[in-house]
Amino acid sequence: MSPTSSSQRSQQGGQGGHRSGHAAPRPVHSAGLRHVLTHLITPLLMCIGMGLAYLGAFANPSPHHLPVAVVGSTRSAQLLAQSLNDKAHGDLEVRTVGDRATAVEQLKHQDIFGAYVINAKAHAARADGARADAAKAHAAKMDGVTARGTSGTETGETTGVGGAGGAGGAGGVDRAGGAGGAGDTGVGSARPAPELLVATAGSDTSASVVQKVFTPIALQQGAPLKVTDVVPTVEDDPTGQGIFFLLVAISIGSYASVAVIGGAGAVLPLRLRAALAIGTSFVVSLIGTAFAGPVFHLVDHGLPGLWGMAWLYSAGILLIGTGLHTFLKRWTTLGVMALFVMLNFTSSGGIFRPELQSGFFAALHSFWNGAGFVEGTRSHVYFDGYGLSGHLWTLALWLVAGLVMVGVAALAERRRRIVEAEAAANAAAVAAAAVAATVPEPRPEAGSWAGAMASPRRRRTGSVDEETAEGTTEGRKEELAGELEEELEEAVGV
Repeated sequence: MSPTSSSQRSQQGGQGGHRSGHAAPRPVHSAGLRHVLTHLITPLLMCIGMGLAYLGAFANPSPHHLPVAVVGSTRSAQLLAQSLNDKAHGDLEVRTVGDRATAVEQLKHQDIFGAYVINAKAHAARADGARADAAKAHAAKMDGVTARGTSGTETGETTGVGGAGGAGGAGGVDRAGGAGGAGDTGVGSARPAPELLVATAGSDTSASVVQKVFTPIALQQGAPLKVTDVVPTVEDDPTGQGIFFLLVAISIGSYASVAVIGGAGAVLPLRLRAALAIGTSFVVSLIGTAFAGPVFHLVDHGLPGLWGMAWLYSAGILLIGTGLHTFLKRWTTLGVMALFVMLNFTSSGGIFRPELQSGFFAALHSFWNGAGFVEGTRSHVYFDGYGLSGHLWTLALWLVAGLVMVGVAALAERRRRIVEAEAAANAAAVAAAAVAATVPEPRPEAGSWAGAMASPRRRRTGSVDEETAEGTTEGRKEELAGELEEELEEAVGV
């Protein structure tokens, strides 16, 4: 063999070794890339879910059977209401109410979201006339009582009192009638003054939609539209949407805590994790109440009631998320985001009420927990507690659902521990059998050397069992540590 060929082979061998040294990391990079691509599924699903939810709920708001009223019992009021219903094609539900006071009452009960008064001056004059008539009737009644009380006096005096009373009563009726007639004549000859009644505390966006509907009608009457807010918001929250952003803050504090309790607390018993969830909800609700009251002044009264609703809302989220973590593991963050962000914020009514959304989100509004918190807070702060009990029941039922979820998770974890214990016992038995099959044990004889060695062999078999069980436990700990790291990374990213 020539030296040249030997050197060539050595060079080729060196090059091959060099190539194999570079090729060795490829399987490592491939596994790492596969790991990254698998974890990219979560943010991509979040992107799709948030886009579908938010754009589907907020992109094109339009009224769907929005209830409004035309004030008046005249033929013109009925014709206007019928005309609006015909032109709206289901976008509005226009009704007529007899007077302004009834319209205000329905606005305060959120039965309607706007009331159009065709001629506010005429309604005011009629209201004043009604009050004057009531006052005169009361005065006449009191005069009659006084006249009966003086029946024991002289006839001339009685007649004089009665005449004075009669003159007063007649004069009062005439003045009221004259005033009423003059008022009616003045209103009839003057230009009508239309008025729109709204309640921005119920929904500023709904009030804006109602105003756009009735402003052209007022212009057709040749008069500017006067807008009266019968239930205004507090000064520091002019749009009333501060309650919605308070919902956002409490929600994020709640569902982000789920990843920490479920991931970092995976080694803790479930009852302890549930206790941590309830304690965390207490802290989150206190933070939310501080934001609503002394920090940003979103509400000017009723802070204890708001705290109670915030705690019910937060505790429901945390308990549901803690229970779900047993089944979803590192997908829990995506699951709670779908429940308490994508479907929750969009159906809460904080930006657009269900009358301005599609049927899907309007249906969710009737029983979802975010809607229960937003509408419950509005009812408690602005509408004298009207309808509050229904919203409290909504929040309470979600809390019960969280307790049920924790109970189901406890049963699942108990069954899982039993299965793992059986698997560890089976693995130890298989290892012991393998050792026994590899090293057959001779029958010991009394006083023999084999009998003396049998005991160490049994001790070695027992140590194999213990090592197998310890290996299973260590593997489980490593698996939990890996899951925790991945889950916390995703939670921080969110």
